[in-house]
Order: sequence, then structure tokens, then C-alpha cells
Amino acid sequence: LPAATLSDSDQLEVGDVVLAIGNPFGIGLPVTHGIVSAVGLGGLGIEDYEDFIQTDAPINPGNSGGALLDSSGRVVGINTAILSRSGGFNGVGFAIPINLARSIAEQLVKTGRVERGFMGVNTQMVSSDLATEFGVNHGALVTDVTPDSPAEKAGFKSGDVIVKVDDVSIEDPRRLALSISRRAPGTEVKVEYVRNGKTETVKVKLASLPSQSLAGGDKANAKDDGGL
Repeated sequence: LPAATLSDSDQLEVGDVVLAIGNPFGIGLPVTHGIVSAVGLGGLGIEDYEDFIQTDAPINPGNSGGALLDSSGRVVGINTAILSRSGGFNGVGFAIPINLARSIAEQLVKTGRVERGFMGVNTQMVSSDLATEFGVNHGALVTDVTPDSPAEKAGFKSGDVIVKVDDVSIEDPRRLALSISRRAPGTEVKVEYVRNGKTETVKVKLASLPSQSLAGGDKANAKDDGGL
């Protein structure tokens, strides 16, 4: 069988045309049409690590696992969920970005398990009051550092505000969790943070996320911050 071409979902922008395919209601393989409504969505409570593409392309029950395609027919996402009180299409659907799905699939093929990077910090949102106090306008505020973790070895302390990982701006704790978890253990990342109003940069070699927070582990034991 011919294989679908995978696109680079990191290049998706709001307004891009997308097509959703699947088997809604078991009636066959219709194609629905819409646009990308938002990217990088989280906080929906569907998964531990959320970085959804939102689309108004009609996604109905039975479409989960189907492909979300760009206008050239390349796969940009995997249809996952709808937001609906009736169970039918309301114009709000979510898809897993294909870059995330591809990285997980490659790990499963290679090792039989999903291993996520681990830094060793607990973080919280930077409120407007804290932003003024720390002299930042975005970031993830470190509230605790795990003993003997990569973060502790790199010198992180409670009160540091992480604002960038490599070239990715860290807007909040969720974005930090995604940025770290998408990297393989052993990866060295450059982390920019603010301490006492001064910007610092340090290199951190990531460890492996503790086993209870790996895919297939006990979600009841997983940390809300994604086990950073």
C-alpha cells in the first residue's frame, strides 16, 4: 500500500487549510474541510502532555485516529477529540501534531517504550505580581529542585524563572514540560533563566523521566507538572 507523506507540523499556522479523514459514525471515509483555529493548545485534561492543533474541520465520533491533512494531502496531525455537549460536531476539534506522534512512534519501534527527558524541577505560573517582582513577562517559576537531578547539578534554585530552552521561548510551565519531555534522555539543552533580575544561561544534560510517569505507567502517580 502507498504510504502517506508526513509534513512538519511545527510549520502550521492559524488559518492554514486542513482536511480531516476518518470513519465517523461508521459510514465510510468522508473528508471534511476547515482551517487551523489554534496551535499549541493544552490544559484540556485529555492527556498528560498536551500540544494540540485546534481545527474547525468537522471531526465527529469515529474520526479519532484518522489523519488531519494539509492542502497538499500531507499528514499534519492525528484526529483525537472534539469539544461537544451533544456528542456531535460543534466546530471545535483537536489533533495531535504529527511531529509529536512521529517521535513517539520512532521510539516505540526502536526501543519498545517511550522515554522522555527529565530535568528535575517543579514549576508554577508567573503571575502579574511575580512578573513585576522578578522582572520578567513570561516563564516558568521554579518552586522546587529534585535532589541529585540534572537541574540541581546545573545549579538551579527555587525562585529562578526559566524563560527559554534552546531557541524555544517558555511562556508557562506547560510549555516547559513539553519542551523537556519531547527531548530524549541524554540530550544537552541550553536553558536561559532569570535570577535576581539577571539573565543567566546554563547547559543541562537531561536524564530519563522516572518510570511511573512513562507512557503506560500509573497516571495516578504522575505529577501535574509532567515530571520535569
